[in-house]
Amino acid sequence: MGEPECLVPAGDGTGEGAVWHDGEQALYWVDINRFLIHRYDPASRATWSWFFNEPPTTLALTNRADTIAVALGGRIVLWQPRTDSRVDFVLAEDNWPAARLNDGRADPAGNLWVGSMQNNVAEDGSGTPITDRAAGRLFRIGGDGALTMVKAGIGIANTFGWSPDATRFYFADTLTNTIDVYDYDVGAGAIANRRPFFAGFGRGLPDGSAVDSEGHLWNARYGGGCVVRVAPDGTVAGVIEMPCENITTCTFGGPDLRTLYVTTAAGGSGIGGRLAGSLYAVAMDVPGLPENRFRIDEKE
Repeated sequence: MGEPECLVPAGDGTGEGAVWHDGEQALYWVDINRFLIHRYDPASRATWSWFFNEPPTTLALTNRADTIAVALGGRIVLWQPRTDSRVDFVLAEDNWPAARLNDGRADPAGNLWVGSMQNNVAEDGSGTPITDRAAGRLFRIGGDGALTMVKAGIGIANTFGWSPDATRFYFADTLTNTIDVYDYDVGAGAIANRRPFFAGFGRGLPDGSAVDSEGHLWNARYGGGCVVRVAPDGTVAGVIEMPCENITTCTFGGPDLRTLYVTTAAGGSGIGGRLAGSLYAVAMDVPGLPENRFRIDEKE
């Protein structure tokens, strides 16, 4: 495993939502506070950015090669980067703007899962305090736009990951410092039997995660300055020390899925504070899993 390399000193307020687009061999991610989506091309080392009028929070590939699903404020938008076409798909969080969508990912069955939280982003992008620790909900969205509210009473919805055999689903409420694991039924796209998986880790709080091909969960630790590798039995199997404090999410990419791309948020001191909000990459020994795709019905 290599050392973290700063690829893009983006200056993000809250970098998030990293997804590797294998068809383009490029990485997309968002800056929630500046209402931006970025694209990084490793071959040219060029970065593009698009502006939105609401905070984009997470991204998911779809079964349409030119289309990415974007969680934007309270709704899901189908976005085509090449033309910048933006089409509303479904309103997921109907409490927007009091609550907003946060982390999410497509599941092995082709559904889109996304969670929410109290909206802590003002109209000008500045941060606001979280006072409601149970405003968040967990949603499953079908390819026809059908919306199912799976769970309520969540502080900050984070970490969406599935085991390589598609029998486990990992989900975190950041404010409880707990990642839970559920049984996952790929046929029904359903979860059951919630139990704690990784709780009380002393470095920061759980933010976004990715799962590798050996079934280990890589969890970004907000305020903890690291990404922790958690074995399927819930024990710590390794730690990547990062040069800044607020680590937000990670995803595997590159031609062989052996690069861990890591997003970060502003904050901290020293050189870590100066480079906070940057996009990083770490060369990995174990590859990740291909990104699941949200399967949109053809009539949409």
